[in-house]
Amino acid sequence: MTPVLLLAAEKESAQVTDWAARIGWVVGLALFVALVYWLMREGWKWRGTLQGDLPELPVAPDETGPERLTMSGRYHGSTTAGQWLDRIVAHGLGTRSRAELTLTDAGLDVVRPGASDFFVPAAQLREARLDKGIAGKVLTEGGLLVVTWEHGDKLIDSGFRSDHAAEHNEWVDTINSMIETNSREGAER
Repeated sequence: MTPVLLLAAEKESAQVTDWAARIGWVVGLALFVALVYWLMREGWKWRGTLQGDLPELPVAPDETGPERLTMSGRYHGSTTAGQWLDRIVAHGLGTRSRAELTLTDAGLDVVRPGASDFFVPAAQLREARLDKGIAGKVLTEGGLLVVTWEHGDKLIDSGFRSDHAAEHNEWVDTINSMIETNSREGAER
């Protein structure tokens, strides 16, 4: 026999896939992903427990007065003021959602389909500014409307993005002028 035929005769067919090992790896990976997801969920719940001292969110009064501004867009979350990565999850403030904002003389009404609505009384508003990010969302410079407000003894930054980003400047100007007017009226009393 020729050397080539001898080599060919000695070779065996390719190994058949070991299905038991493959299934074991897939099940192991699925369990690992489930464990990571569970740990993330527990961390989220633990953060909510740690923020349990945050009072219930106010709801809009029956009579809020005429609308100054309205906006449709997205609510990207709330953080401790000045700490853009310290997300607040208590009372549903950590849930991203669509949002309808209405600014009146009474305050800022945030209606969120699929998540809990909240209202920020005008006296609790502290500042509005344009920013580039809030926990878990980074945009271009000035792409995010951030409203700072006081709730209980905590200052909170809430981030919103309008469907029409050109509206952000008007919101900043109007909210900040409301805050100045309220602080002047409070000083005169």
